[in-house]
Amino acid sequence: MRNLLIFITKYNAFFLFLIFEIISLVIYIKYNSFQKATFISSTARVTGALYTQVNGAKDYLHLKDVNDSLAKENARLRGQLKTSFYKDTSAKHEVNDTNYKQQYTFIEAKVINNSINRRNNYITIDRGTLQGVAKGMGVICGSGLVGKVVFAGEHLSVVQSLLHKDSRFSAMLATGKELGYIEWSDDLNPHKGILKDVSNNAQPKLGEAVVTSEFSLFPAGIPIGKVSNLHSRQGGYSLNMEVTLAVDFSKLQYVDVVVNKLANEQAGLEAQQKKDE
Repeated sequence: MRNLLIFITKYNAFFLFLIFEIISLVIYIKYNSFQKATFISSTARVTGALYTQVNGAKDYLHLKDVNDSLAKENARLRGQLKTSFYKDTSAKHEVNDTNYKQQYTFIEAKVINNSINRRNNYITIDRGTLQGVAKGMGVICGSGLVGKVVFAGEHLSVVQSLLHKDSRFSAMLATGKELGYIEWSDDLNPHKGILKDVSNNAQPKLGEAVVTSEFSLFPAGIPIGKVSNLHSRQGGYSLNMEVTLAVDFSKLQYVDVVVNKLANEQAGLEAQQKKDE
């Protein structure tokens, strides 16, 4: 306290000047309309810019919450798409929404680990069996097909990426519906895949969309990529073609796990069929 008093006493002339200067400025601005308007306008611009910066910082700090919320909303909306339902009726001309029952639901998840530069690439997500994830479920994102779950723990799961030498998914050309299967290209390019075993009668075009078929882990029509090269054709009864993948795996942050409600029933019937054979 004593040091503060000494400091004020030592510089009392400066503080008196500062006080009188502030008083004079207040009087000058208060009783002159032009200067008052200018001061208010300038103050508004400064405070507005300051609030903009503060709000920008707040928005940045809340990006995680916003992303999580958007991921949940995307999963909910995916579950409402018509491709997530199957028609539970044999009436050919019946148009009634009660005839459609939900076949697919979606579990949103955040990517916590990912690789793209290996021959066998995997993705770790922050959802497990406690949230309903199980081995064999398909995984997609907003851009398209990602892979399938190969291990599910209680809280985390491991996804075998499409960028894996053993990944193979049923696919089709979007226009002609010709079936084939998609796998990663042999040159390990994370943006390229190969659509194989397409009927030799198909007439694919450059830029034509490639999507999931009804015989995959996913709802039909999930984007996979676009035909980018028609020169990889093979003779015989099938065609192969290069596909530019829709998903940029290097930027993957959020995914949706596909829950097929008919998967167990289908697996049981197919297993029974194999026994009968």
